[in-house]
This record gives sequence, C-alpha cells and structure tokens, in this order.
Amino acid sequence: MFSTEAIMQMALDLVGMQAVPGDSAIYYPGQDIKKVLFGIDISTAELAMAKQLGYDAVIAHHPPQTAAIPAWQVYLRHIDLLTQAGVPREAAEAAVRPRAESMAAGFQSANHDHYPSIARLLDMPFMNIHCPLDELGRRMMQETVDSCLAANQQATLGDVVDALNALPEFSNAFTKIEIAMGDAKAPAGKVVVAHGALTNGGYAVANAYFEHGIPTVLYIHIPYPDLQRLRAEAKGQLIISGHISSDLIGINPFVAKLQDAGIEVTTISGIR
Repeated sequence: MFSTEAIMQMALDLVGMQAVPGDSAIYYPGQDIKKVLFGIDISTAELAMAKQLGYDAVIAHHPPQTAAIPAWQVYLRHIDLLTQAGVPREAAEAAVRPRAESMAAGFQSANHDHYPSIARLLDMPFMNIHCPLDELGRRMMQETVDSCLAANQQATLGDVVDALNALPEFSNAFTKIEIAMGDAKAPAGKVVVAHGALTNGGYAVANAYFEHGIPTVLYIHIPYPDLQRLRAEAKGQLIISGHISSDLIGINPFVAKLQDAGIEVTTISGIR
C-alpha cells in the first residue's frame, strides 16, 4: 500500500532531490493507493472519471494552471543549467530572472483552490509530479547526446538527432525531432539539453548559451516569435525535440517504477 507522499518520494529519489520542487505538489492526499490514473494533463473531468471508475488516486505530470504552487521558482533552474555549461552567473541571471518575475506576478491572479477543491469534494487523491521527471528525462537525453559526441568528435547535428531517435519515445512519437536552426551536416560541437526547468527558456536563455560559446542548444519546444528572433540573429544551432515525446523520456521510467512496486497504472493524456 502506498500513500501520495510515498509516491512523491519515489519520484524525488529517482533524481536525488531533497525537497518537492515548486511545480509539483500533492493537492489532496491519500493512503492505501493500489490503482492510479496517470496523465500528462489532468482536468476536473479526469478527476471525476477516476472517481467513477474506482481509482485510488490521480497523478498528473503538468501542474494544473491554477494550482496553488510557486511553479515559477523552477524556472530559475535555467540559471544552474547555464552556469554548469560555462555561462557566467551574472549573464545567466540576466537571461532568466525577468521572465521568472513575470511568472511570479501572474501567480497573484490565479484561483489557487480550484483543482484541490474538486479533488476534496470527490474524495479523490490528486497530485502532480513535474520537475523530478523532467530532470530525469533531461539527464537521459544529455547522456544520449554526450555518448554520441564522445563516440565521434566530428558528430553532426544529424548524428545527434539519429542518436536521440534511437530512444523509443522519439522513434514512436507523433512529432519528429527538428533541426530548427542549422544544417544536418554541420558539426554539432557542444550540445546542451535545456530542459527540466518548468518550460523552455525562449530567446533569452538560448541566446545566453550562444553568446558564451555553446554552439548547439536543445529545447523541447519554443514560442515561434522567439525562434524567429534567434534565426534572424543566427548565433547558434537549435534542435527542437518535441514536448510530449521529451516528457515521456522521464515519465516512462517512473511509470515502470510504480508498476514494479505493485501499483496498477492506467495511462492517459499522452502517456502510452
């Protein structure tokens, strides 16, 4: 038998996190969990469906949009990713903090009790696990890229894409990995997988990498206006791996871990 707290701890342990990050939470706790419904996006409709179908808990990957959690704090992880890649801390903070502050301002306007109140009324344990699973996926994607580059110092962008496509989540995806900036035959150089920090870093984060000697950045998605601006300046190379398929890189091992622990998992909303 598992509690929502024990399930959260399983996710934290996968990546060695000591505390629940700001974009993950237990909205309504539960005990004696044997059967869960797990989806990338969960709304009140899925909570009601889970109650009707007899599930013990519902797990979402993405945090509900109005959740009472400081998800914006996780965006600051881009600062750590940037500095680990060699970007000076002052430049990293300049690239990240303005957008984080904008997200924090938006936090003031949300109806924070919307989803928890529905879960309470239904008596349906509900939680979401975002950053821990994205961090696991980031590590796996970075290891795949690094192994490709270690095996061939002249590896091209196309070689990097081929290495990633060997992962089943990408080979079976509805979307395909795209070289959004650069040529498949061009040398990849150092590649940074900029993932696991709530959402993509847009123009500012990619530009900070490019301006400090990182030739290739991998995002899982990017707003089109930011992509247009990066293309116009043409300072580096950009790979877009695809949102849902990239999320699954970290989600699927966790689903397997739950199942190995004896929890029955039904997957919906992009997890398959």
